Amino acid sequence: MESVLVSACLQGVPCRFDGRGKASGSVTAAIGDRRPVAFCPEVSAGLPTPRRPAEIVGGDGHDVLDGRARVVDDTGHDVTDEFLDGAERALAAARRTGCTEALLMARSPSCGRGTVYDGTFTGELREGDGVTAALLERNGITVRPAPRD
Repeated sequence: MESVLVSACLQGVPCRFDGRGKASGSVTAAIGDRRPVAFCPEVSAGLPTPRRPAEIVGGDGHDVLDGRARVVDDTGHDVTDEFLDGAERALAAARRTGCTEALLMARSPSCGRGTVYDGTFTGELREGDGVTAALLERNGITVRPAPRD
């Protein structure tokens, strides 16, 4: 059976920054008959749940991977290393389970695909990808933003 990497919060796991899950019927439908591999990069890297909200400052996930941007929480604490570690762990999980596609949480600094928060903590968005989405893409895994209910 084919596997697909899915943001764990979209499978109902209470691992979001605010301590909640975000189960989605649309995500379940998008998974179809494939085996979901639920994964949370932030939790895998040791960040607590709940945790301070974080955003990418100075670019997007590709810029973080290239050392041109950082991930910081809303108090200014740098969590870039944790986001990089979580992305590497997500890639390892995808490879280990044979995932060639990922359905990830929209706008997240880890999982966002196509759009992420702009680093100002004002709710503004910018084009770009989260750190995990960027790393998965660079390694040949098709990343799709999760459909919204």
